[in-house]
Amino acid sequence: MNLDSIDFAQVAILVAVLVVSVVGHEIAHGYAAYRYGDLTAKNLGRLSINPIKHVDPLGTIVVPALMYLSTGVTFGWAKPVPINLRTVLYNGGYKAAIVVALAGIAYNLALFALAFCAFKLIGFGLFDSSVAEFVFMLAAVNLVLALFNLYPIPPLDGSKALEYLLRIFGLHGAANWLNSMQRYGFIALVIIVISPLKDYFFEPIRYAATIMRMFL
Repeated sequence: MNLDSIDFAQVAILVAVLVVSVVGHEIAHGYAAYRYGDLTAKNLGRLSINPIKHVDPLGTIVVPALMYLSTGVTFGWAKPVPINLRTVLYNGGYKAAIVVALAGIAYNLALFALAFCAFKLIGFGLFDSSVAEFVFMLAAVNLVLALFNLYPIPPLDGSKALEYLLRIFGLHGAANWLNSMQRYGFIALVIIVISPLKDYFFEPIRYAATIMRMFL
């Protein structure tokens, strides 16, 4: 890797965008659970907006930066917020569990919408180039995070929402099978990402990103 070719300012912007995106994603899960009586995240200080409490040095900084420098694309994560699912289910049932599961995605979509609108304003010269790049990355990264997490593959949020939806319809056998796949889900994701399957797997996300660029 040629250090002279690295745009460290761009890497710094990317890390800042990821911190805002993935930390907020996790806080959203914790806050949704808190609304249903689960005090676990609150008692552990995980509803704080202080990024230090949420940042996973490997998943929030190192891996995303290396991925971006080597491939031009990136992905990251923060420390998962602890949730007492039993409390959530007791106070709101499976519908509440779905809300908690999708809260992070809702946050990413909201941030995408705000960044998208802000970037439209940049065309009128309200921001300088560095701010424009930050806002564009904020929109792009949050769109990718939201769509990626919707995939019903454990341990992604979409799989949890699907599991609870299956239980609502009484399909407990299918829900139990999906839950049992949690231990293998991460391995499956790694295999997909490093295999030719990734071209098909990420096609919907690429298509959505292309549409986004058309309107910006």
